[in-house]
Amino acid sequence: MAGTAKAKKTHPRSTRLVLARHAVTAQTGPLLSGRKEGIDLSEDGQRQAKALGERLADLPVAVVYASPIERTTQTAQAVAAHHGLEVQALPGVLEADYGEWTGQKLADLAKTDLWKVVQHTPSRAAFPGGESLAAMQARMVAALDAVVLDHSGDLVVVVSHADPIKAAIAHYTGVHLDLFQRIVVSPASVTAFQFGTHGIAMLKCNDTGGLDELKGSGGEEAQQ
Repeated sequence: MAGTAKAKKTHPRSTRLVLARHAVTAQTGPLLSGRKEGIDLSEDGQRQAKALGERLADLPVAVVYASPIERTTQTAQAVAAHHGLEVQALPGVLEADYGEWTGQKLADLAKTDLWKVVQHTPSRAAFPGGESLAAMQARMVAALDAVVLDHSGDLVVVVSHADPIKAAIAHYTGVHLDLFQRIVVSPASVTAFQFGTHGIAMLKCNDTGGLDELKGSGGEEAQQ
């Protein structure tokens, strides 16, 4: 109609998912902590978590989720404190259930036949008394997909563990689970994805540096 202003075209905002690995504990490295309870961040871990919180402080974080275990929750609290948020437990992003492997020395586990399967064909690996790595990947991705749906257009932080984050990276980048051991996820590192109507893009992987490019509004779909 003449004289009517043309409506400005709007585009849906993308959702940014920030995956952070927990900071270190006294057991990080020599032992397979798994889901063992009562393992707190070490002094180094507390410093790492504090630094992670400071790195994310200027981002427009809408919600902070964490695997419901001490080291992930404590790391997430260091992030949430900067945004006046309470950490929300997300059981789907728990560490893999390593079953009988839980609490054992990695040096001893490395001598087993199953270790070779875990390293070379992890899609076939199932831990005695625990879960398979394929099952871990499936529940991790399902939990993250649900979070993205629940927080459309927001920036969401999820604090989890190395293997689940590696499995998520493999899934969202189209890499087979058998290659996920090629991915490195360091303590207190950040991996970030952007979810939009045109697909998923990985913005950061195993990052321990600056995060300035995540400060924006998330961008319009037309800019992807």
